Amino acid sequence: MQSEYAIALKELTRRFGSFTAVDRLSFNVSKGSIFGFLGPNGSGKTTAIRMLCGLLQPTSGVAYVNGYDIRTDTEGVKRSIGYMNQSFSLYRDLTVNENLNFFGSIYGLKGTQLTQRKDRVIHLTGLEPYLERESGNLSGGWKQRLAISVSMIHDPDIIFLDEPTSGVDPVARRDLWDLLFDLAGDGKTLFVTTHYMDEAERCNHIAYIFLSKLIALGTPMELKALPEVTPEGTHRISVVVEYPPAALAVIKKLPFVLDATMVESELHILLPSDHGDEEVGEALRESGFGKCSVRDIEPSLEDVFVSITRRLASKS
Repeated sequence: MQSEYAIALKELTRRFGSFTAVDRLSFNVSKGSIFGFLGPNGSGKTTAIRMLCGLLQPTSGVAYVNGYDIRTDTEGVKRSIGYMNQSFSLYRDLTVNENLNFFGSIYGLKGTQLTQRKDRVIHLTGLEPYLERESGNLSGGWKQRLAISVSMIHDPDIIFLDEPTSGVDPVARRDLWDLLFDLAGDGKTLFVTTHYMDEAERCNHIAYIFLSKLIALGTPMELKALPEVTPEGTHRISVVVEYPPAALAVIKKLPFVLDATMVESELHILLPSDHGDEEVGEALRESGFGKCSVRDIEPSLEDVFVSITRRLASKS
């Protein structure tokens, strides 16, 4: 188990007194993949990551990271990974170059080796124009590029990225994901948490946890095909109409509508199989809406996680 995969967990558990923060997680992460680790706030993601990074001992269960046992070889784990968290552990009063020097020295890099590693990460992240700028004066997107740079200056095989694009603009988000694809193409394994569903779509595999337990695991396509997402006897449609918020209020009042939400400028609706497009269109016309466009759709990842979370929340 410890050599075949970049990360391997079996029954990994962490309790704080009577509270179980992570409950028997079991999954594997393939080498060179982008693995999405998703779940609502408070679901146990951060606790699980802290254990995998060698920062917190598990209560029970086992996990191997780069072949190192997280229980008995935490130093081996720490040397072999990079970790970028949401708070950007950078020194604001140091320049980009000084931050790279400092973090490189923490990992024991010096001389020619440090220079070569700095040149490599600077080239990968495009930081050349900002080397003499204090990190506190960088924009959000460039701070994150620097944070990624310092997390991988020691050339780790696995990089943990905790919401790496939180709070940056769409262009910076796209650029950062292009960088992540480059890193994965270079053989790095990326373990990513995110609340953005379009980013989750870019992951090779996804684990979804809820209230400390692993609820779903698979590729984005496999998760969308789960029977509880679009139950037997139902189908999903998309409606494009003028004034979608007002149209959504009308649709939600229809007795046969099982679920309805707005995604960007479209309405996504879950209906029983014996109710179709015509009934939705007629209801909108009777409420004074003009022309609308209706089509069948497959569930999105947002549909997947909302469906699973709502079902589980209703049982808890």
